[in-house]
Amino acid sequence: MDKSLETRKSRLPLALYALSLGTFALGTTELVIVGLLPEVAGDLGVRIPTAGLLVTGFALSVVFGGPILTVAAVGMPRKALLLTLMSVFVVGNAVGAIAPSYTALIAGRIVSALAFGTFFGVANVVAVRLAGEERQGAALGLLATGLTVSTVIGVPFGTFIGQQLGWRWAFWLVAALGTLALLGIAAFVPGDRDGATPELRAEITALARPQVLLSLSITALGFGGVFTSFTYIAPMLRDISGFSQSGVTALLVLFGAGSVVGTTAGGRLVDRRPHPALLGSFIALAVTLAVFTVAIQNQVTAALTVFVFGVVGYVAVPVLAARIVQKAADAPTLASTANISAFNVANAGGAFLGGVVIGGGFGLVAVNWAGVLVALSGVLVTILAILLDRRIEAKDRDQPDEEGLCARS
Repeated sequence: MDKSLETRKSRLPLALYALSLGTFALGTTELVIVGLLPEVAGDLGVRIPTAGLLVTGFALSVVFGGPILTVAAVGMPRKALLLTLMSVFVVGNAVGAIAPSYTALIAGRIVSALAFGTFFGVANVVAVRLAGEERQGAALGLLATGLTVSTVIGVPFGTFIGQQLGWRWAFWLVAALGTLALLGIAAFVPGDRDGATPELRAEITALARPQVLLSLSITALGFGGVFTSFTYIAPMLRDISGFSQSGVTALLVLFGAGSVVGTTAGGRLVDRRPHPALLGSFIALAVTLAVFTVAIQNQVTAALTVFVFGVVGYVAVPVLAARIVQKAADAPTLASTANISAFNVANAGGAFLGGVVIGGGFGLVAVNWAGVLVALSGVLVTILAILLDRRIEAKDRDQPDEEGLCARS
């Protein structure tokens, strides 16, 4: 009897799996368009660089639209907000599927992106509250796994469907996934039992805390190191390692598998050793990128390093998500949404920096050295954040003694 009760307690609520399906759908829609750009460009009569703005526009909409939408909807109960956001996401993808023009398609992408950041932010907060303190790492790891699995399964499968049946079917596929997530959230996510809803002033105050701002900086810099290299990993593997196009595709799946391992490990470390996990992941990232500059010359060592790159690059994802919720505990929704924006800043900034390095004539391999420098800057900010944490913890420990001394005097 006791063992059965313990087993039930160890299981994560079904609501978290519904939220994870939502993050899977969101992750799929963000990147599935990348493999379908030639088909989209040809069908809508635009050039490939113009079609590429469908990717850039999505990322920028997440960066700026997520926090704005969160502020606008700050007084809404969280379950109602999750249902609204997933409905918006489904509508955005349906608009993309029937879009008669490039303008209509990019409008659908922007609508979907607006739901992206806010959904993640709210889902992280709900996940932590459903799982409780002892399981918050596992809960956030599950949400992050939904996103990373989308790169391994959702994006390749969606791309395949789009190439075989037409690019519009990829959007219908994502809309169907979003609908399933919507039904799961409606069925399993409980309402706000305490009746509490976020307040704008409290959310902004929490976002402005030094610990929260440092955490956002860690996300932008640490993952800037990931994307400085990863953005250009396909041409590196093709032109330097000598892999075929199918080989590159297989290695991207291998990277995605590594990222699943990394987020799962990070979710477990959140509840045990979050500081060493965060600091160690970025140090390991810098070392891995440095090794990659040599390993990429050989196909076997390149493949092994790609997998390790995926692991160390994503260990910090659930750790940072948990840190944001903890440091903005009384009003975490806007801060969690801003953390998703920081990931997209890392994506865009890393890609830009890598492009500058290549454009400057330093060569493809040099983007890894640039990634090392960015990752090390993430290490420095992480050290500052840990020192600030310890200073605040020491101050909190001393505070009761001071109050007791005053009482005795």
